[in-house]
Amino acid sequence: MSANMSIISAKDACPPAGPYSQAIRANGQIFVSGQIPADSSANLVEGNIGAKTQVCCDNIKAILTAAGSSVDKIVKVNVFLTDMANFAEMNATYEKFFVHKPARSCVAVHQLPKGVPVEIECIALE
Repeated sequence: MSANMSIISAKDACPPAGPYSQAIRANGQIFVSGQIPADSSANLVEGNIGAKTQVCCDNIKAILTAAGSSVDKIVKVNVFLTDMANFAEMNATYEKFFVHKPARSCVAVHQLPKGVPVEIECIALE
């Protein structure tokens, strides 16, 4: 890994499900990998899409805290949903978490890892 890049690891967030890092710090930014609704032991969380969105957001917060950053320093968010019928409920939880309204994309995808209905990734400043 380059000298100006470092791996971020948070014990309070879902561990990576594959050969990637929870986040990478590079050039004053933190690139957070997609977070699924799973706890710090990698157990999938039950509940409605709002509850699952909250777990994704909580994982992001834990990772950014481990990196010395915070949610209010997020500049870009990408949300992936397997069904746009879940958009309104996801959005209701999302807007409580991302009150500073970072730039965002939300797309429907055919399938996500482990069969989850939502995944969220972001880029934050240090």
